[in-house]
Amino acid sequence: MTERAPLEARAPWIELRTTAEDWRNASPQLLENMLGQLHLIRAFEEVVLELAGEGLVHGPAHSSIGQEGGAVGSIISLGTQDAINGSHRGHHQFLAKVINHVSAGKLDVNALVTPALQEVLQKTLAEILGLAQGYCSGRGGSMHLQYFEAGALGTNAIVGGGVPLAAGNAWAQRQALTENITVSYFGDGAVNIGSVLETMNLAAAWKLPLAFFIENNLYAVSTHVSEVTAEPRLSGRALGFGIPSWKVDGMDPLAVHLAMKEAESHMRSGKGPVVIEADVYRYFHQNGPFPGSAFGYRTKEEEAQWRERDPLLRVANEMIALGLMDQAGVDSVREQALAANRLAAAALLEANPDAPGKRRIKPELWPDASFVNVGVRGDTSELNGARTLEPLKDSGPKTNMKFVDAVAGVIDAAMESDNRVVVLGEDIHRLNGGTNGATKGLSKKYPDRVLGTPISENAFAGLGGGMALDRRYRPIVEFMYPDFMWVAADQVFNQIGKARHMFGGQNPVPLVLRTKVAIGSGYGSQHLMDPAGIFATSPGWRIVAASTPAEYIGLMNAALALQDPVLVLEHVDLYQDLGDVPENDFGYQIPFGKANIRREGKDATVLTYLSMVKHSLTAVEQTGIDAEVIDLRWLDRASIDWTTIEASIKKTNNVLIVEQGALGTSYGGWLADEIHRRYFDWLDQPVQRVSGGEASPSISKVLERAAYAGVEEIVAGISRVQAGFGGAR
Repeated sequence: MTERAPLEARAPWIELRTTAEDWRNASPQLLENMLGQLHLIRAFEEVVLELAGEGLVHGPAHSSIGQEGGAVGSIISLGTQDAINGSHRGHHQFLAKVINHVSAGKLDVNALVTPALQEVLQKTLAEILGLAQGYCSGRGGSMHLQYFEAGALGTNAIVGGGVPLAAGNAWAQRQALTENITVSYFGDGAVNIGSVLETMNLAAAWKLPLAFFIENNLYAVSTHVSEVTAEPRLSGRALGFGIPSWKVDGMDPLAVHLAMKEAESHMRSGKGPVVIEADVYRYFHQNGPFPGSAFGYRTKEEEAQWRERDPLLRVANEMIALGLMDQAGVDSVREQALAANRLAAAALLEANPDAPGKRRIKPELWPDASFVNVGVRGDTSELNGARTLEPLKDSGPKTNMKFVDAVAGVIDAAMESDNRVVVLGEDIHRLNGGTNGATKGLSKKYPDRVLGTPISENAFAGLGGGMALDRRYRPIVEFMYPDFMWVAADQVFNQIGKARHMFGGQNPVPLVLRTKVAIGSGYGSQHLMDPAGIFATSPGWRIVAASTPAEYIGLMNAALALQDPVLVLEHVDLYQDLGDVPENDFGYQIPFGKANIRREGKDATVLTYLSMVKHSLTAVEQTGIDAEVIDLRWLDRASIDWTTIEASIKKTNNVLIVEQGALGTSYGGWLADEIHRRYFDWLDQPVQRVSGGEASPSISKVLERAAYAGVEEIVAGISRVQAGFGGAR
């Protein structure tokens, strides 16, 4: 007969409830802090909804009214160096963390609001209204609140999007040998998101001090949690990853606090992540000042039952029962909180002269329109004084080296000279340098800074982003193939690329993303793309692409020095190419934003990059046309060398853009458009382009070759340019 043995989870799963004894044992200061924070946050949210009702909040107003107990209970014991991030409904978490910071964890309910705390309320409200004095200069609004100095890493409009970033911060805390922790807040919907589950797995495998805090408010917008999962006890997700978890009543702030203290002990002692599920209830709809019952997906009876369990009432009633406060004292706390938040609003508003009886935002508080693009990227001042070199023109002693060895060599030199540099990605620590040898020897020399990750692009890309935002580390994230970036598109484009600008333009995001174009290697439609065109039309990224080993060294060093995220493109066709590199020198940079004229000419300007540089040089010699071949090297719109391009166009009056990959995601599309706009009067004919076809390359050798551009296609492209010559000017 079949034998059956029950299996047990490797981690505990606990439901924690408070007793009367717990309330008696709680310190009066703790309860005073709780009551003060709860009322400050509640009154703040009421003012936000009031302003939203007046049409003064541009965009959503995701109120946390009803959910304050989870945030206050879990954050009240955290120090400034502990960190949090959260989701689009994050006012309560942000305020709890910042109030803790400015009050040093001590509120006086008899004099609740200090000048520093008043400033917090006003700056937070200003941010939600989109004003210049806000924490993110008005760019973040309701959904993107960040204040690094208080340990508030940033709330996030993408469901589950901030969780991988929190893991990166937790890794940095552990690597710095602190006992600090990170708490990532998200709702019931996010527990079904891949990035959250990927991050749970990674955090457990690496024992990161990260708390996954689930605010289970039962509804997404209007869909009940029971409709979307067969296990509505959401903390059960932790068991599949060996993570201990707590389920707690989020309407009881003391219960949340006690669960968090147990979880803190686990994390601070190096035992890894935790999951806490707090059952809470948002009193209003997903967005705005109306209850869910007004939209028909909740009943008034259900809402009334939850309101009877209001966390503000719970703490006040317990304090009254313990003789710590009377009703008049509670009423005073409420009045102080309301007065402070109304004062914050009054500082930002004035009577509307065009609408008697109504208010408007003071016009002088809006950001200046000229600020719109400031901070998309940094100003590159960090490169000032760098040692630069044009290695192909340098006359010093040289060593012949394979391209792939230059990749490994420059990363090795960077890691040796700068212990902030961390390398992470799939299989990079095995196979003697990953699948191509690009990280050869690194894992043995730097075992704690070469991190072989699970197959989880969302998680490890976001983890790298969190490391970068921590400011203490400079991650180099490897995507084995560029097509895999679509798996991690949220982290790459919504999070890492937008982070600096979205949160006000001040905070650096020093991250390098390496990937290899593998067109021609037979790996088919999902491994071979050239991502340059996608990144060039996405905000925040810089892009470099080297065609020789020596230039790769200089471009990688520049990428590592920049305070922006940089895509470093490689090509498998180049990996085995030999080239001269400066002898015993891995420390120079290619001059920022400088292209390289690889062949001078007067008849046409050929603009290209990566392996197509050598193919273009070959094609030009075959045609006999006197073409100028320019290796762009810096590809993004903020770094491209318009000076060199302009001089060449004014000399040749004809342009051919050469790239290898598919037409649809082409880099040349935006570049041709920009050239037409800038240099139309200097062109004898429209900009010509060489690229692959519409289809992504197939496995079939014949069909793959038909899908991408090579020397033959470049020759044909040059012939088209030659046929369109309009004569010398």
